[in-house]
Amino acid sequence: MTVPEPLRVLFIEDSAIDTELEERALRNGGLNIQTKPVETCEDLVRTLKTFNPELVISDYSLPRMDGLTALKTVREILPGVPFIFVSGTIGEERAIESLKNGATDYVVKDSLGGLAVKVQRALREVEDRAKHRLLEEQLRQSQKMEAIGRLAGGVAHDFNNLLTVISGYTQLMLVRMPPGNDLRTEVEEVAKAGERAASLTSQLLAFSRKQILAPAVLNLNETVSETKNLLERLIGEDVEFAAVLDPDLGNAKADPGQIQQVIMNLAVNARDAMPRGGKLTVSTGNVVLDERYVKENPGSQAGPHVFLSVSDTGSGMDQKTLSHLFEPFFTTKEQGKGTGLGLSTVYGIVKQSGGSIWVSSELGRGTTFRLYLPRVDQPVEPVRKTGVAPAAAPKGTETVLLVEDEEAVRKLTHAILSRKGFKVLVAGDGQEALETLQRHEGPVHLLLTDVVLPRMGGREIALQVTKLRPEIKVLFTSGYSERAFVENGILEPGIVLLSKPFTPEELLRKVREVLETPS
Repeated sequence: MTVPEPLRVLFIEDSAIDTELEERALRNGGLNIQTKPVETCEDLVRTLKTFNPELVISDYSLPRMDGLTALKTVREILPGVPFIFVSGTIGEERAIESLKNGATDYVVKDSLGGLAVKVQRALREVEDRAKHRLLEEQLRQSQKMEAIGRLAGGVAHDFNNLLTVISGYTQLMLVRMPPGNDLRTEVEEVAKAGERAASLTSQLLAFSRKQILAPAVLNLNETVSETKNLLERLIGEDVEFAAVLDPDLGNAKADPGQIQQVIMNLAVNARDAMPRGGKLTVSTGNVVLDERYVKENPGSQAGPHVFLSVSDTGSGMDQKTLSHLFEPFFTTKEQGKGTGLGLSTVYGIVKQSGGSIWVSSELGRGTTFRLYLPRVDQPVEPVRKTGVAPAAAPKGTETVLLVEDEEAVRKLTHAILSRKGFKVLVAGDGQEALETLQRHEGPVHLLLTDVVLPRMGGREIALQVTKLRPEIKVLFTSGYSERAFVENGILEPGIVLLSKPFTPEELLRKVREVLETPS
């Protein structure tokens, strides 16, 4: 059994007998205390900094300083510490004045029997205030992360439109450039930069919880085992790797690829915190989160969960760093050695998967990340096998109704489809799309529409169009997951979505796939 640390009590008192009586009253009241007496203002200032008391008990009338001066000094250095006057001369008027100046309570020396009760009450109030401040700070942090997430999602959406244009036209240029062309190398660099930018926006969408997930029932033990070899190569030979996996681990439902990304990002972070080597431990287990955890971690939910823990023996972090840890672009690494999106991506993936994440760290003592995912009773789902994509982008002769409000994206998409033989009808919004469809006398095989459009959204356009032409197939495009189609990032059944930015090949293959899918 762990013995609690004694309560550090500072006595501002010139009478050793009175100090002894007050100590006895506290101990008789069941308090385990460690005491330090002072008489002068100089001793008080020094002791406040070195002894760091959790309670101050002071006489009101002192030969070398008055009680209100002592109170002011304590409040300047340790503003949250309970301060109780114990005096035989304080009187009601002075007692009221002391309370107005920040004293916690007062006790008359002739009535020391109530001292321990008032001390315990004062300590409970301090603890309650600390918990309240913690909850307020957690709420502010949660609100800040939500606001940053909304901003990040909006930025990523706009950038994905731009990147679709940049990457698309770059790919079209490369197709028409022979290998020996002088400009081909420069254009290839533009294409690579576009890919890196697309990766950044993907991470922003992960943080803002606006990415499309493909959740499946999985077992975290299997996920860790599948990534073990890659993890060991990633962290290097100077870092010892250990996996402590619970054989009775329950299952969870999440996107397997995204959970692997979480593990990899946390491992990279751990490796960077151990430049001289150390130990990385990945562990799993079952846990039931109670209401206390939920209160202390806004956004989490009570009940049975599985956890994945990633611990390192690295340099650790201070409280200031921890308060910004999951914010996008926040990094403690040197310039050019990190984007600051790794942990924000982890945060977004875990939250979008219905889980929560907890972190503990101290300077020089390493860091532990622990993520919790709700436990499910279903069996693990088999991994779906995907076919090999054809080498050449497919062609077509069908008619496509394209609805896109971004002119540059609209022109690019039209160019890609028409060059491969498709007949393309274009519209900038839903009303124009309906008018174009009514004017067109021939068949229309596919509606290709953006999700986010002015006046009439993509879903409403699809409903209106399929009323006029029930045989038409529908393919949606979007720069991020829209609530109209996605519940917690999970695409509704029957909805086919092509995420921006897309390459010409991705567009053509998805169009061909939808056209050839049986109605």
